[in-house]
Amino acid sequence: MAKLHLVYADWDAEAGVWVATSQDVPGLITEAPTMEQLTQKLDVMVPELLDANGVHKDATGESFELIARRVAPLQRSQA
Repeated sequence: MAKLHLVYADWDAEAGVWVATSQDVPGLITEAPTMEQLTQKLDVMVPELLDANGVHKDATGESFELIARRVAPLQRSQA
C-alpha cells in the first residue's frame, strides 16, 4: 500500500531559512536557505527517519509531499 507523508515548510524571514517539519515523519525538523537545498536535505532525511522509527517499513511506493508557505508583507509603491 502506497503512503504519502506530508512535510510542511515555512519561511522564517528573521533567520532567512525555510524550516521543515512533519507529523508524518517523527523527529523531522530541518532548515535551509533555499527550497532546492531544503528538498535535497529532505530527500535524505525523510527515508532515514522513517526507517529509524520503523514507520511503514512494509509500504511500497512511499513518497512525501512538500507543502511550502511564505507570508510576506505587501510592498506598494508610493506613486
